[in-house]
Amino acid sequence: MTREDGLLRDPRGLERLQSAPLAQCGLRRHAEGAFTLIEVMVVVTILAILAILVVPKIVGRTDDARRTAAIVEIKNIEEALHLYKLDNGVYPTTEQGLEALVTKPSMSPIPERWRSGGYVPKVPKDPWSHAYVYLSPGSHGDFDLASYGADGERGGEGKDADLENWDLK
Repeated sequence: MTREDGLLRDPRGLERLQSAPLAQCGLRRHAEGAFTLIEVMVVVTILAILAILVVPKIVGRTDDARRTAAIVEIKNIEEALHLYKLDNGVYPTTEQGLEALVTKPSMSPIPERWRSGGYVPKVPKDPWSHAYVYLSPGSHGDFDLASYGADGERGGEGKDADLENWDLK
C-alpha cells in the first residue's frame, strides 16, 4: 500500500482514508497483548457482582438437595428390597441388614434364589454419610427404612429432620 495525501492506495488501485493512529484515539495496544489494569478491574467487578447475586441462591439450596437425594435413595433401596422379596419370599432381617442387598446373607434365613451380582452395587450411606436405618419387620409395614438427617440422630427439625419411608410424599 502507498500513502498519498491521507489516502491509502493498495495494489488494486482502491483508495481508503487513513485511519488515525490508535494512540491518538486514546486506545493503546500493548505489543505483548496484555490487559490494562482498568480492563482487569472491570472483569473482577463483574465477577464480584455475579457472585453476590448467584452464590446465596446456590448455598442455601444444599440442604434441600441433600434431602431430595436421600428421598430418592430411600425409594431406590425400597425397590431393591421389593426385588429381594420377589426372588426370596421374605425381606432381609434386621440382622442381615441392607448388606443382604449386596452380598448373599450367610445367616438364617438364607435366601435360596438370591440374585447373582446382588440388588445394589454397594450399601449406600445417606447424603450426610450416615448409615440408613433398616428394621424388618418394621413398625410401620414390612420394613422401616430411615435417614436421621444431618445430625444422624432420631428426631430433629429442618435439615436435622428424619426421612422415613412410610412418611415420604
